[in-house]
Amino acid sequence: MAKKSGGRLVSSAGLVNYYDSEDHRAIHISPKTVIVVTIVTGVAVFILNALF
Repeated sequence: MAKKSGGRLVSSAGLVNYYDSEDHRAIHISPKTVIVVTIVTGVAVFILNALF
């Protein structure tokens, strides 16, 4: 039988290692900012759709 390698799940495909590391050079956006931008965009699309 084949040995299990390190106890990691095969289906995770390395994503656990990717999300565990923090890159200080990456752009960080707060969840509140994403929600506000989404709401503003939705309202703008709704208004523009009603006007045109």
